[in-house]
Amino acid sequence: MTEKTKNSQSNRNKIIDEYISHILETGSEPVSVFKFTKDMKMKEAVFYEYFSSFGAVKKSVWELIFDNTIQALESQEIYQSYTSREKLLGFLFTWIEELKNRRSYLLAVYGNVSLKNQSYPSELKGFKAKFKEFASGIVNEGKETEEIAERPYLTDKYQEAMWLQVMFVFRFWIKVDSPAFEKTDAAIEKSVNLAFDLMGRSAIDSFVDFAKFLFQSK
Repeated sequence: MTEKTKNSQSNRNKIIDEYISHILETGSEPVSVFKFTKDMKMKEAVFYEYFSSFGAVKKSVWELIFDNTIQALESQEIYQSYTSREKLLGFLFTWIEELKNRRSYLLAVYGNVSLKNQSYPSELKGFKAKFKEFASGIVNEGKETEEIAERPYLTDKYQEAMWLQVMFVFRFWIKVDSPAFEKTDAAIEKSVNLAFDLMGRSAIDSFVDFAKFLFQSK
C-alpha cells in the first residue's frame, strides 16, 4: 500500500469514526458537512472526496462491518474447509462480533426503527449487494456438494432468503437483552439449521422424484 493510499484510507476512516462519535455524543446527525468538517479541522472538499452525503457515510459503516467480517473469516485457515452450512453460521457469528463493536451507534440509529422486510433503510443497499454475492457462493457450493437441493423456481430465491435471515438476526440482536447475547447465538444456530434443512433434500423431494418416475414410466 502506497503512502497516498494509506493517507486516503486514513481520511476515510477518520470521517466515519468522527461521524459515529457525533451521533453518539449528540444523538443526531451533524447539522452540515461544513460544520462537521470544521470541527474535525478538515477541509470540506476532503469530505466530498470520499462521500457525497452523511447518508453515504452511514452506508459505508455497514459495508465496513461486512468487509471486516469477511476478512476475519478468511484469515482462518479452517474456513475454506467449512461446509456451506458452516460458512453461513461462521459469517453470522463473526458478523455479530463485528456488530458488537458498533452496538452503541447501531442502537442510537436503529434502536427505534422498524426494520420490516420491505422497508429497510436505504443505506443497507451496498451491504445487501455484497452479502448476496457472498450468499451466491454459498448456494453454488451447497449445490455442488448436494447440501442444497436444486429446485426449479426456488433455488434462485435462496440468496434473498439468506438476506432476510441476516435481517432477522439483526432485528433479534438489536432488541435482545440476554447476557453476552446468548439468545442471539441460539437464534443464529436454530435459524441456519432450519434454513439448510429446508434447502436440502427432503421427503418432499423424494416424493416429487418418485412422482416424476411414475409419470415418465407410463
